[in-house]
Amino acid sequence: MSELISDFFDNLKSVSSGYASLDWEFLRYQQVKADKLELLLNLEPIDEFSEVVVEERAYEKASFLTSRLKDLIPRQQYEVKIQAKYKGKIIASSRLAPFRKDVLIKSGKLVGGGDFGRKRKLLDKQKEGKKKMKMIGKVEIPKEAFMKLFKR
Repeated sequence: MSELISDFFDNLKSVSSGYASLDWEFLRYQQVKADKLELLLNLEPIDEFSEVVVEERAYEKASFLTSRLKDLIPRQQYEVKIQAKYKGKIIASSRLAPFRKDVLIKSGKLVGGGDFGRKRKLLDKQKEGKKKMKMIGKVEIPKEAFMKLFKR
């Protein structure tokens, strides 16, 4: 029922310039295969984005939500994994790339000259810092993302 009604009345009013209406009556209950679709940010479920979805449309809805969230969430200092889970399985996933800072350049000069060992050491140090930041950091979702995500 929610699949049928979502945005239907908005579209009906838009097409008819506000004059149309719809009368309906309930006929019967019918069992349907549906379950909860959860969105995960860095493996943490976000309850605000969870919804009940019919099994036939679960993959389509999950891929739409993950790709849309990828566009709405601003980039972070670390990688953000956006995943959709349905019936205990990850059915759609996308990745938000982190900002990259070139640690090999200091004051406009290349550090280490031709010494590859020194460069490797700096890059490994940066990688460890990003890993720590990812463990501690929380992904901030702007308030506009909530409205834009569900508005088509």
